[in-house]
Amino acid sequence: MPSVRRPILGLLCATLAAGALHASEAETWAFEPARDRFETTSLFDLRSLNEAVAGQSGFVRTDGQGGFVRGDGHPIRFWAVNSYVAHQLEPTPRPLWGPGGDDLTHHARFLAKRGVNMVRLHRQISPDLETRPDAALTDINEAERDAIWRSVAAMRREGIYTTLSPYWAVPMKFAQRWGIDGGHEQSALGLLFFDEQLQAAYRAWLRQLLTVENPHTGIPLARDPSLALFQLQNEDSLLFWTADGIRGPQREALERRFTDFVRQKHGSLWSALWAWRGHALWRDHLFQRRLSLLSLWELTQPESGTGQARRLADQTEFFARTMHEFNRQTVDYLRRELGLQSLVNAGNWKTASAERLADVERWSYTPGEVDAVNHYFSDIHRGPHEGWAIVNGDLFTDESALRAPWRLPVNLRQTRGRPIMVTESSWVPPNSHGAEAPFLVSAYTSLTGVAGYHWFAIDQDAWAMPRSANGYLPSLQKWTFGTPEILGSFPAAALAYRRGDIRRGEPVLVDERPLSSLWRRDAVSLPEQPGFDPNRDEAARQLLAAARQGSVPPETFLVGPVQVAFGAEQARVSTTDLSRYIEPQRVRANTGELALDHGLGVATIDTPRTQGVAAHFAQAPEHQLSVLGARSDNDFGALMAVSLDGQPLAASGQVLLQYATRSLPTGWQDRPATLRLESGSTVQGREVVSFGQAPWRVVQPRLEVSLRNPGLRRATVLDMNGMPVSELALQRDADGVRLRFPAGSMYVVLR
Repeated sequence: MPSVRRPILGLLCATLAAGALHASEAETWAFEPARDRFETTSLFDLRSLNEAVAGQSGFVRTDGQGGFVRGDGHPIRFWAVNSYVAHQLEPTPRPLWGPGGDDLTHHARFLAKRGVNMVRLHRQISPDLETRPDAALTDINEAERDAIWRSVAAMRREGIYTTLSPYWAVPMKFAQRWGIDGGHEQSALGLLFFDEQLQAAYRAWLRQLLTVENPHTGIPLARDPSLALFQLQNEDSLLFWTADGIRGPQREALERRFTDFVRQKHGSLWSALWAWRGHALWRDHLFQRRLSLLSLWELTQPESGTGQARRLADQTEFFARTMHEFNRQTVDYLRRELGLQSLVNAGNWKTASAERLADVERWSYTPGEVDAVNHYFSDIHRGPHEGWAIVNGDLFTDESALRAPWRLPVNLRQTRGRPIMVTESSWVPPNSHGAEAPFLVSAYTSLTGVAGYHWFAIDQDAWAMPRSANGYLPSLQKWTFGTPEILGSFPAAALAYRRGDIRRGEPVLVDERPLSSLWRRDAVSLPEQPGFDPNRDEAARQLLAAARQGSVPPETFLVGPVQVAFGAEQARVSTTDLSRYIEPQRVRANTGELALDHGLGVATIDTPRTQGVAAHFAQAPEHQLSVLGARSDNDFGALMAVSLDGQPLAASGQVLLQYATRSLPTGWQDRPATLRLESGSTVQGREVVSFGQAPWRVVQPRLEVSLRNPGLRRATVLDMNGMPVSELALQRDADGVRLRFPAGSMYVVLR
């Protein structure tokens, strides 16, 4: 751990909730950036990190070690976003998500300048019955396809690859005249894995999406190398709680499939009952040769050596193989019938139990080449519109990942040899600690080898200003990363990540698992933390928090990669000596480049070309790394120094200093409040008194910086577009330079 001043009251202060921003106008600056015109006099522009045209060297491939390479074999990491921006000439009168957007061309260039090289398009290509009530089940939503086509074309011109997510069961609606089993009012969740009518329609949509020529590029998506990753579906699983919602004829069809599976595995239905020691359910229809399915809750419970345990193992295997077979058949259809050359990800969802079922879910993805997960850093948020908007009277908690680093969205169990990506994530408002997010994501995805992180989401072509979430209810938008402290922190964080400034560590834990262990749902020694969706994950989060004193602490994810190997002959967990890296309230990476003190709330990066500190500075104001020094009077912030010319910071002739604090809408007010948890216990949080309005107001920097580089002569203050604003006084000595970070800015370039 680097040198840090630890006040006597630091440990007490660290236990207090940070609360939200309360600052006078004099202590903040109004965030009203000019529209970026991409002038050549800008002192940072990361567009050159991208290819001239995405895919110009061929299709992205996996490297066999958990990463990606371009078509020419050059390694590539993806700093990615979810975008709902569509051109202002959007032909559909009612885009499914977002208001329609602004200028796609400007949007793509804006993202590329700030280090983005992948965009995820999460659209819905199933027929839209509101705009086309006469549509057949096999008809594609042409407006959505056109939005995809235009987005892919705009992004590829700026060297930005695409992740395409074309289907989600949640918004899927059925027409009564389609005659789908179970009726038109049922949810589509879970059905795609086994309903043959829906599967046939899905394949018809894919054919129309992927094989028709994109009029904006002249080639179909199946042959477009800028389409790097194709996701079969979004957020659905037979191992999540929603599977219990499959009812009526669809439930009966799934149970018949289960019965067929059991008969094939055991030779007969009666042999299966013998293996289960006669464990039958009162609702089994034995004379109809149909076995009932146990609830998902049963699959989350420990069972061993009983007839029910053996039945549960068979049901778990059945669910896993049903999803695996759908994924296998669909990948085969994409490759053989449609000619898709892009990499495929089968799914990105969680399960009813991270300890017992998450590895089963990941095994079901193996017909595709890439694993993925949607995983947010989000606290408790209670209110009438908590799923999508912030309104007055809402209650919330406001935790920092610096103090709960085991909850980082990139703490993932990685299938050995396979890339894994986070396809949706952010620090979700009203959380006020977004400044730490790009810093920590850049650091720990680099350390663990997570191959890409997609920030969620943006539907404006540049910054997301405070505004209503839907255009008609007075509220504050919730699902956005386009704030000053998150999007504004992209340049340094993206450069460090994509350039590989922070080294990947050696595996710190390898979990070798026979498939039989998956079917038995054996609890793993180091599970991933819940998402955390405050509406659904609170109970799971409390259970895992109670287990933090286990033999493998959750801080292990912060030491190095955690890997899983499926199909081993016998179960075995191999770990490094964790005592070398984990101390009470502190954890170091096994590369020696990252350190985190979650007692004080301090993280540091110390590499030759990138250094930085993200901290609750009120508890730890002073920090000295090998080259970078900092002292701050802000209560919270994140500082990064990156070499722009690729040289070590100690000798670089061009260094970007980037500093983010907090921001909230103008007029935001909150007050202390008590929240009651599902368990009946209470926690201290905040109540929104006023959600405010545009513009953002950003806490002024109160920061002194030193750099041990005696060759630096000039300091230039930049605006949010990297344009020079003014020269800043430097104090120089034989060791290097010192400066006070300027008011009203996030960037300074030293030359």
